[in-house]
Amino acid sequence: MTDQNPQPTQSKYDAALGKYDILLNDAEVAAETAAIVGAKRAANDTPDVRKFLFNCLDLTSLHTEDNDAGILRLVQQVNRLDEEHPDLKNVAAICVYPNFAEIVRDTLEVEDVQIACVAGGFPSSQTFPEVKIAETALALSEGATEIDIVMPVGKFLADDYEAMCDEIEELKETCKTHRLKVILETGALQTAQNIKKASILAMYAGADFIKTSTGKQQPAATPEAAFVMCHAIKEYYEQTGRRVGFKPAGGLNTVDDALTYYTLVKEILGDEWLNNFYFRLGTSRLANLLLSDILGQETKWF
Repeated sequence: MTDQNPQPTQSKYDAALGKYDILLNDAEVAAETAAIVGAKRAANDTPDVRKFLFNCLDLTSLHTEDNDAGILRLVQQVNRLDEEHPDLKNVAAICVYPNFAEIVRDTLEVEDVQIACVAGGFPSSQTFPEVKIAETALALSEGATEIDIVMPVGKFLADDYEAMCDEIEELKETCKTHRLKVILETGALQTAQNIKKASILAMYAGADFIKTSTGKQQPAATPEAAFVMCHAIKEYYEQTGRRVGFKPAGGLNTVDDALTYYTLVKEILGDEWLNNFYFRLGTSRLANLLLSDILGQETKWF
């Protein structure tokens, strides 16, 4: 006799999520985040940490009015900083739209600075998968060394984990050895539980970094989202042995903001993540503020 009410087969994505604690309470997350920041941030406010944070910047220009001349000036300032302050570690990357990758590649003279491009239908991820793949491939061919994409948030919120993960997997395959940063757009996810699930699925699908926000939607990065994402990265590493990076971006306006995210990474993930291979800050506003503190005088370098 056949079963008239067969149970649905658990998908591999639900099985993956089942290995993690995803039943989070937003109020508890907020309280634990505030406790860590309140107890630990002040001790991290040192000149050496500020220099470290500068070296973790993805110096970003993602404006409607961007043009060749403006991007060239930005790259020249990065080059000039290396020449005039050789004792200071430069920014980690210059992050631009894909059509500017070639300019950055042809004019950047600092070896350790990466060329990051947003691609894959940034900032909404609402276009054909074939277009996302083509844009990513073109960015890499023009000189990008890292790619930042937006997770298909609509698919995630519709519980279509297969389609969401398939897109990320295809874009990671396009990137090959180049690092892929996946933006969760945490403000659209709204809850700690959704942020935790999205973090796990993005890493499961091949993300080398998970990133909070595009900066195009509010709220952007928050300490609470960072708390959840860092715990997801830690648990994923414990389960798989694969270390994934973390990048807060959007709304990082003050040095205190940067110190908050540094503190959360240090306390949750530990010293192994305190380098610019696994920790980045996506911002342009902070560059001059950090540099002013480091040089001991107000500067408008960038």
